[in-house]
Amino acid sequence: MHALYLLSVYLHILCAIVWIGGIAFLVFVVVPWLRSGGQRVAGLFLRETGARFRSIGWGCFVVLLATGTFNLYVRGVHLTDFANEAWRNTAFGGAVLLKLGLFIAVLVTSAIHDFFVGPRATRAIEVDATSAEAARLRKQAQRLGRLNAVFALLLVGVAITLVRGVP
Repeated sequence: MHALYLLSVYLHILCAIVWIGGIAFLVFVVVPWLRSGGQRVAGLFLRETGARFRSIGWGCFVVLLATGTFNLYVRGVHLTDFANEAWRNTAFGGAVLLKLGLFIAVLVTSAIHDFFVGPRATRAIEVDATSAEAARLRKQAQRLGRLNAVFALLLVGVAITLVRGVP
């Protein structure tokens, strides 16, 4: 059981790295490149890279949910604990609830970005990158992306408290 738990933790961390690394790549490499004169190919590039990363990102979410659930189970957390006020009021219980809340926020924000705003923005950019509609949708997508990045960083911080304890 211990080897399975270690494998689960390994996969959990690996998927978090891939997901957060992908966000960082898009925010710090792709978007600045597009702003620096890549407007002509921006829509096509965003559509292609977005679709490819979307599959990877959502695959990571599935693995993170499965391994996170298993990791909590191995650490003695069961569904009944969530109904137990005494457990929820512990530092560990509070951190678990905060991490789950942030994960749900990431899923909702990602879904809105990946399936609604992002695709509409890339289509508008492909039609006319200089249009007001493209600019509006691009800003919405950027805000959602940044919000997701903040949630991701907060998730990492809360994850550390689950392993190392609350200061």
